[in-house]
Amino acid sequence: MVAICCWLFLAVSEPASPVNVRTEDLLVSPPGANWISYNGDYSGRRYSSLSEINVHNVGQLRADWVFHARNSSRLEVTPVVVNGMMFVTSSNQATALDARTGRVVWQYSRPVSTGLIDDASGHINRGVAVWQDRVYMETDNAHLLCLDARSGNLIWDVAYADWNKNYGATSAPLVVKGKVLVGTSGGDDGVRGFVSAFDAMSGSLAWRFWTIPAPGEPGSESWPGKMYLHGGGTTWMPGTYDPELNTLYWGTSNPSPDFEGSVRPGDDLYTDCVLALDPDTGKLKWFFQFTPHDLFDYDSTETPMLINASYRGESRKLLVEANRNGYVYVLDRSNGKFLSAGPFVEKINWAKGIDAQGRPMRTEVQPTPEGTRVCPGYSGATNWFSPSYNESSQLIYLMALEQCQTYFSKAEPEAFKEGETYYSTGVKRIPTEKSQKFLIAYNLESGTIAWKYPQLGHGHSSGGTMTTAGGLVFFGDDAQSFEAVDAQNGKPLWHFTTGQDASASPMSYAVEGRQHVAVAAGSDVFSFALP
Repeated sequence: MVAICCWLFLAVSEPASPVNVRTEDLLVSPPGANWISYNGDYSGRRYSSLSEINVHNVGQLRADWVFHARNSSRLEVTPVVVNGMMFVTSSNQATALDARTGRVVWQYSRPVSTGLIDDASGHINRGVAVWQDRVYMETDNAHLLCLDARSGNLIWDVAYADWNKNYGATSAPLVVKGKVLVGTSGGDDGVRGFVSAFDAMSGSLAWRFWTIPAPGEPGSESWPGKMYLHGGGTTWMPGTYDPELNTLYWGTSNPSPDFEGSVRPGDDLYTDCVLALDPDTGKLKWFFQFTPHDLFDYDSTETPMLINASYRGESRKLLVEANRNGYVYVLDRSNGKFLSAGPFVEKINWAKGIDAQGRPMRTEVQPTPEGTRVCPGYSGATNWFSPSYNESSQLIYLMALEQCQTYFSKAEPEAFKEGETYYSTGVKRIPTEKSQKFLIAYNLESGTIAWKYPQLGHGHSSGGTMTTAGGLVFFGDDAQSFEAVDAQNGKPLWHFTTGQDASASPMSYAVEGRQHVAVAAGSDVFSFALP
């Protein structure tokens, strides 16, 4: 453990009720008054059971309060709310707010780190985890912090990836069975990915699962020599958890170097996978790889949603993921069996489809020194921004990007260098082609798109979705607005112009029986409620 100087601003307001998150609180699904973790609950469905705000009155929704983060112009945080206390993060900073008014209760801050590269150099943070009376957050340089939920005082600090300076962290932790689970960024920077679990009380390491096998381990044939130390496969978004199966589901990023596959022959396990892990030991139960031997940076860190539903005449425990490679996958999460996959964007040329075993049927498209048009592009058909699933409509909602880009490779592979990215060249946009985002409703049973809501803009936003028992879908659009549409048909019902790009996913909570919807946009967190 490492002690580092920090700045603590004392409370100026009191929370509505004490914060004391118990196991039974974390098991509540779907979430109601409390939004207790990054996705609201363990399932990753981002479905709120609150219905005070609904299709009949959402047009009356008004901004209730705004909190401004002074040290970041691009918030990607999803607020967490427990008993009227809201926790948000910005660049190496955690703030507790009175969720009724937006007033600051306490604030913990430390300087941003120097010498970071790539994603970590943006000092992005997506939020906190809460357990008992403690709050957990990651720093830009991959430290896990434990704070007192009542005061913001630092309890402990663990550096969990300090052996390679190319590691960083941008995610929100996840608490499962008294352990705090974390991953890192750096999949494009020549690091070796992992998921780590720390004891929530002491901060001691409980287990670590390496996503790139060491020599002699299953899957190591893709990583000759010391390539396994730089293979990527980072775990930079929170996973999901099934308490009944006692299984974690965690996505892994692309292999590195990104666009040069000759130095990493074969499937490159366990990159671009969803991993089913035992939360007690970190042992691998099963895995499914979406894009074997990825040459396009098609991370598989999109949220693996856990849905119990009748699927093609059979009641099943499903794992559903809208993947960056352009396909929605349906798996049996009890054993990893592939059930189906269907495209959710029109522009796909890297594969002709997915075969009966779940493997892509590849085309000859790949990066070249001269440049090759590849669809989807480098940002993917979707990305880390959150999808959602509504129990009533039985539709999945996600933000999709129609885009192609030109991919390049080098005649000779690059060597890994600490302090530098490990892409082995890159991509360029195609000036003659327009990029466009869509809010898509995907029918799980039929494997087809139920409706599409086109976005105005240039495809640069990163706003996710959230759906509610009030029959609504909330999302940050591509034109600097926060919107609500009818979950059944996509009819637009309400919007609020934030004047800032959306780079976060919304949530909902209630205090004293009053429902709020909150979202971060630009450098601000907005909370909305009915008059």
